[in-house]
Amino acid sequence: QVWLTESGGGLVQPGGSLRLACTLSGERLQYYHISWFRQAPGNQREKISCISNSGDMTDYADSVQGRFTISRDNTKNTAFLQIHNLKPEDTAIYYCAASMLYYCKEYERRYNYWGQGTQVTVSS
Repeated sequence: QVWLTESGGGLVQPGGSLRLACTLSGERLQYYHISWFRQAPGNQREKISCISNSGDMTDYADSVQGRFTISRDNTKNTAFLQIHNLKPEDTAIYYCAASMLYYCKEYERRYNYWGQGTQVTVSS
């Protein structure tokens, strides 16, 4: 059995930082490209960042460029999303997804596995 688990979310004040983690269990993360998505209440899901299986390619949505950093440690089977200078509009559930064949796709069926999400709330 294979699954993804996100962790690291929480309640943070504006300007704060968080590091989200995405851990794959049951298989080697090195075989998968990883994407992070987020969904705020009433909004569509937004793809915010991607990293290739080897880590040599990364991409960011314009809305998070410069504040979010994606990384991975294949030895720990975990990918990370470091978030700085959090804003209230970053409040959302953050999901990671793993795809063996496709890099940084929007279509959910291009992903083999999805996590259950971790809530990030930015509020004073």
